[in-house]
Amino acid sequence: MLCAVYKSSKKAETYLYVPGRDDFSQVPPALMNTFGSPIFLMIMPLKNDRKLASMDIEKLRSELTTKGFYLQLPPPVENMLKSHLAAQRTE
Repeated sequence: MLCAVYKSSKKAETYLYVPGRDDFSQVPPALMNTFGSPIFLMIMPLKNDRKLASMDIEKLRSELTTKGFYLQLPPPVENMLKSHLAAQRTE
C-alpha cells in the first residue's frame, strides 16, 4: 500500500496522509479549510517492516482504509511553568 504525505500550509507540524497523490476526495471540506493548501512531501510505501517515528503504521493503514485519510497533529506543547511548579511542590 502506498500513501501520499502532505504538510499543512496553516498549521505547524500537521500532516495529512491520503491513499493517493492529490486524492483529497474523502477529506471533509472543513478539515481542508483548516489544513490550508496541502504541500506535497512524498509518496510513502506502507510496508509491514517499516517503522514510523511518531505513529503506529497499523493505525495509519487502518485509518486510510476506513476513512480515506489520516491527520497527524503535533504533540501537545509542554507547559514548562506548570511542570516546574509541580516539581517544586513535590520537593
